[in-house]
Amino acid sequence: MDAYAVIETGGKQYRVKADDTVRIERLKSDVGESAQAERVLAVSDGKALTVGTPTIDDANVTFTVVDHIRGEKVVNFKKKRRKGYSRKVGHRQEHTIIKIDSVA
Repeated sequence: MDAYAVIETGGKQYRVKADDTVRIERLKSDVGESAQAERVLAVSDGKALTVGTPTIDDANVTFTVVDHIRGEKVVNFKKKRRKGYSRKVGHRQEHTIIKIDSVA
């Protein structure tokens, strides 16, 4: 079994391993920049699993920012029949694509 880690970013948790490409909530890092995951919740070396309370301080997950994209458009439409009321709101979430370099 490969080494993996559970990281938290943007209020969501992701199970990642080395050489994975993950789409996460938008980060302020530039494209091509290397960074580390701030909140590592669990790490497995392939044999033993270490779970943090709530995080692991000495765990290290490094990644490289590949691209910044915008997600698909989500449309919220409300209507009340025979009342002349309709409301349409669109939203596109900003995402960052990262490539996991190492899990330690």
